[in-house]
Amino acid sequence: MTTRKPSTLKRSRHVALVLAGAAVLSLSACEDDQVEAQAFPDLDSCLAAAKEGGLFFTEEDCQTQFAAAQQEHLETAPRYESQELCEQEHGPGACGTDPAAQQNQGGGFSFMPLLVGYMMGSMLSRGGGIFSQPMVRTPNGYSTPSGNQTFASNRGAGRVPSSTFTRAPSTIGKPPMSATQVAQRGGFGASSTARTGAGTRSVGG
Repeated sequence: MTTRKPSTLKRSRHVALVLAGAAVLSLSACEDDQVEAQAFPDLDSCLAAAKEGGLFFTEEDCQTQFAAAQQEHLETAPRYESQELCEQEHGPGACGTDPAAQQNQGGGFSFMPLLVGYMMGSMLSRGGGIFSQPMVRTPNGYSTPSGNQTFASNRGAGRVPSSTFTRAPSTIGKPPMSATQVAQRGGFGASSTARTGAGTRSVGG
Protein backbone atom coordinates (compact mmCIF):
# COMPACT_ATOMS: atom_id res chain seq x y z
CA MET A 1 0.00 0.00 0.00
CA THR A 2 1.44 3.37 -0.98
CA THR A 3 2.24 5.68 1.91
CA ARG A 4 0.68 9.08 1.47
CA LYS A 5 1.80 12.26 3.20
CA PRO A 6 -1.19 14.59 3.52
CA SER A 7 -0.52 18.32 3.46
CA THR A 8 -0.40 20.39 6.61
CA LEU A 9 -3.66 22.06 5.58
CA LYS A 10 -5.36 18.73 5.18
CA ARG A 11 -4.15 17.50 8.57
CA SER A 12 -5.48 20.65 10.21
CA ARG A 13 -9.00 19.82 9.05
CA HIS A 14 -9.12 16.46 10.82
CA VAL A 15 -8.85 16.35 14.58
CA ALA A 16 -7.32 13.29 16.19
CA LEU A 17 -9.71 10.39 16.68
CA VAL A 18 -9.21 9.50 20.33
CA LEU A 19 -10.76 7.04 22.72
CA ALA A 20 -12.68 8.60 25.59
CA GLY A 21 -12.82 7.28 29.15
CA ALA A 22 -10.21 5.47 31.23
CA ALA A 23 -12.05 2.13 31.04
CA VAL A 24 -12.02 2.18 27.27
CA LEU A 25 -8.46 3.46 27.07
CA SER A 26 -7.32 0.26 28.73
CA LEU A 27 -8.64 -1.67 25.73
CA SER A 28 -6.11 -0.20 23.31
CA ALA A 29 -4.64 -3.01 21.29
CA CYS A 30 -0.98 -3.40 20.37
CA GLU A 31 0.24 -1.40 17.39
CA ASP A 32 0.14 -4.42 15.07
CA ASP A 33 -3.56 -4.88 15.76
CA GLN A 34 -4.54 -1.29 14.98
CA VAL A 35 -5.93 0.00 11.71
CA GLU A 36 -6.25 3.41 10.09
CA ALA A 37 -9.69 4.90 10.66
CA GLN A 38 -11.66 8.05 10.04
CA ALA A 39 -15.01 9.16 11.44
CA PHE A 40 -17.60 11.55 10.03
CA PRO A 41 -20.85 12.98 11.41
CA ASP A 42 -22.58 12.53 8.04
CA LEU A 43 -22.15 11.47 4.42
CA ASP A 44 -21.46 14.99 3.11
CA SER A 45 -18.47 15.37 5.44
CA CYS A 46 -16.99 12.14 4.13
CA LEU A 47 -17.53 13.14 0.51
CA ALA A 48 -15.84 16.49 1.10
CA ALA A 49 -12.78 14.77 2.61
CA ALA A 50 -12.62 12.21 -0.21
CA LYS A 51 -12.60 14.99 -2.81
CA GLU A 52 -9.41 16.34 -1.27
CA GLY A 53 -7.70 13.05 -2.12
CA GLY A 54 -4.73 11.40 -0.45
CA LEU A 55 -6.87 9.27 1.88
CA PHE A 56 -7.58 5.53 2.01
CA PHE A 57 -11.15 5.93 0.73
CA THR A 58 -12.97 7.39 -2.26
CA GLU A 59 -16.30 9.16 -2.67
CA GLU A 60 -17.79 5.84 -3.72
CA ASP A 61 -16.49 4.26 -0.51
CA CYS A 62 -18.15 7.05 1.48
CA GLN A 63 -21.51 6.27 -0.09
CA THR A 64 -21.20 2.50 0.10
CA GLN A 65 -20.02 2.46 3.69
CA PHE A 66 -22.58 5.04 4.83
CA ALA A 67 -25.35 2.81 3.48
CA ALA A 68 -23.76 -0.18 5.23
CA ALA A 69 -23.54 1.76 8.50
CA GLN A 70 -27.19 2.79 8.24
CA GLN A 71 -28.24 -0.84 7.82
CA GLU A 72 -25.99 -2.04 10.62
CA HIS A 73 -27.36 0.66 12.91
CA LEU A 74 -30.91 -0.51 12.18
CA GLU A 75 -29.98 -4.12 12.94
CA THR A 76 -27.60 -3.79 15.88
CA ALA A 77 -28.27 -0.56 17.81
CA PRO A 78 -29.44 -1.11 21.41
CA ARG A 79 -33.20 -0.99 21.90
CA TYR A 80 -35.00 0.26 25.00
CA GLU A 81 -38.57 -0.03 26.23
CA SER A 82 -38.98 3.73 26.74
CA GLN A 83 -37.54 6.94 25.34
CA GLU A 84 -36.72 8.08 28.87
CA LEU A 85 -34.56 5.00 29.43
CA CYS A 86 -32.86 5.40 26.06
CA GLU A 87 -32.04 9.05 26.75
CA GLN A 88 -30.76 8.13 30.19
CA GLU A 89 -28.11 6.03 28.44
CA HIS A 90 -27.47 8.20 25.38
CA GLY A 91 -28.40 11.75 26.31
CA PRO A 92 -31.38 14.11 25.85
CA GLY A 93 -32.66 14.23 22.28
CA ALA A 94 -30.37 11.37 21.23
CA CYS A 95 -33.12 8.75 20.76
CA GLY A 96 -36.01 8.04 18.45
CA THR A 97 -38.64 5.39 17.80
CA ASP A 98 -37.55 2.06 16.37
CA PRO A 99 -38.11 2.20 12.57
CA ALA A 100 -38.03 -1.60 12.35
CA ALA A 101 -41.01 -1.84 14.68
CA GLN A 102 -42.85 0.81 12.67
CA GLN A 103 -42.24 -1.26 9.53
CA ASN A 104 -43.57 -4.37 11.27
CA GLN A 105 -40.16 -6.03 11.16
CA GLY A 106 -40.33 -7.07 14.80
CA GLY A 107 -38.84 -5.69 17.98
CA GLY A 108 -42.08 -4.35 19.45
CA PHE A 109 -42.64 -0.72 20.31
CA SER A 110 -39.20 0.44 21.35
CA PHE A 111 -36.70 3.28 21.20
CA MET A 112 -33.10 3.37 20.00
CA PRO A 113 -30.25 5.90 19.81
CA LEU A 114 -30.12 7.91 16.60
CA LEU A 115 -27.38 7.44 14.03
CA VAL A 116 -25.00 10.39 14.54
CA GLY A 117 -22.16 9.44 12.22
CA TYR A 118 -20.05 6.58 11.01
CA MET A 119 -16.47 5.39 11.13
CA MET A 120 -14.54 3.77 8.31
CA GLY A 121 -11.50 1.58 8.79
CA SER A 122 -8.91 0.41 6.27
CA MET A 123 -7.96 -3.27 6.17
CA LEU A 124 -6.33 -2.80 2.75
CA SER A 125 -2.82 -3.53 4.02
CA ARG A 126 -4.11 -6.88 5.29
CA GLY A 127 -5.65 -7.89 2.02
CA GLY A 128 -9.12 -6.95 3.23
CA GLY A 129 -11.05 -3.86 2.29
CA ILE A 130 -12.81 -0.93 3.89
CA PHE A 131 -15.22 -1.53 6.74
CA SER A 132 -17.59 0.75 8.59
CA GLN A 133 -19.35 1.10 11.93
CA PRO A 134 -22.31 3.33 12.81
CA MET A 135 -21.87 5.75 15.70
CA VAL A 136 -24.37 6.69 18.42
CA ARG A 137 -24.26 9.21 21.24
CA THR A 138 -23.29 8.32 24.80
CA PRO A 139 -23.09 10.56 27.88
CA ASN A 140 -19.30 10.55 27.44
CA GLY A 141 -19.01 10.94 23.69
CA TYR A 142 -19.72 8.67 20.74
CA SER A 143 -19.74 4.91 20.48
CA THR A 144 -20.20 1.98 18.16
CA PRO A 145 -23.47 0.03 18.72
CA SER A 146 -21.79 -2.64 20.84
CA GLY A 147 -20.57 0.04 23.25
CA ASN A 148 -17.09 -1.51 23.37
CA GLN A 149 -15.37 1.60 22.01
CA THR A 150 -16.18 5.18 23.02
CA PHE A 151 -14.68 8.17 21.23
CA ALA A 152 -14.43 11.82 22.19
CA SER A 153 -15.83 12.95 18.83
CA ASN A 154 -17.65 11.64 15.77
CA ARG A 155 -15.22 13.48 13.53
CA GLY A 156 -11.50 12.74 13.25
CA ALA A 157 -8.77 10.39 12.04
CA GLY A 158 -6.39 8.02 13.79
CA ARG A 159 -5.60 4.38 14.48
CA VAL A 160 -8.02 2.17 16.39
CA PRO A 161 -8.11 -1.51 17.38
CA SER A 162 -9.29 -3.68 14.49
CA SER A 163 -11.92 -5.10 16.89
CA THR A 164 -13.70 -1.74 16.62
CA PHE A 165 -15.13 -3.00 13.33
CA THR A 166 -16.48 -6.26 14.74
CA ARG A 167 -20.22 -6.34 14.11
CA ALA A 168 -22.37 -6.07 17.23
CA PRO A 169 -24.98 -8.79 17.91
CA SER A 170 -28.32 -8.18 16.21
CA THR A 171 -31.04 -6.62 18.34
CA ILE A 172 -33.72 -6.45 15.67
CA GLY A 173 -36.80 -8.49 16.51
CA LYS A 174 -35.71 -8.94 20.13
CA PRO A 175 -37.49 -7.52 23.19
CA PRO A 176 -36.22 -4.03 24.13
CA MET A 177 -34.20 -3.66 27.32
CA SER A 178 -35.98 -2.72 30.53
CA ALA A 179 -34.62 -0.45 33.25
CA THR A 180 -33.77 -3.54 35.30
CA GLN A 181 -31.79 -5.09 32.44
CA VAL A 182 -29.88 -1.86 31.83
CA ALA A 183 -29.04 -1.64 35.54
CA GLN A 184 -27.83 -5.25 35.56
CA ARG A 185 -25.53 -4.48 32.63
CA GLY A 186 -24.15 -1.47 34.44
CA GLY A 187 -25.32 0.89 31.69
CA PHE A 188 -24.82 1.02 27.93
CA GLY A 189 -21.68 -0.76 26.80
CA ALA A 190 -20.65 -1.99 30.24
CA SER A 191 -21.14 -5.70 29.57
CA SER A 192 -19.77 -5.43 26.05
CA THR A 193 -16.71 -3.56 27.30
CA ALA A 194 -16.00 -6.23 29.87
CA ARG A 195 -16.20 -8.99 27.26
CA THR A 196 -14.09 -7.07 24.79
CA GLY A 197 -11.50 -6.26 27.42
CA ALA A 198 -11.04 -9.93 28.19
CA GLY A 199 -10.57 -10.71 24.51
CA THR A 200 -8.21 -7.82 23.90
CA ARG A 201 -5.88 -8.80 26.72
CA SER A 202 -5.20 -12.11 24.98
CA VAL A 203 -3.73 -10.35 21.94
CA GLY A 204 0.03 -9.92 21.99
CA GLY A 205 1.60 -6.59 21.03
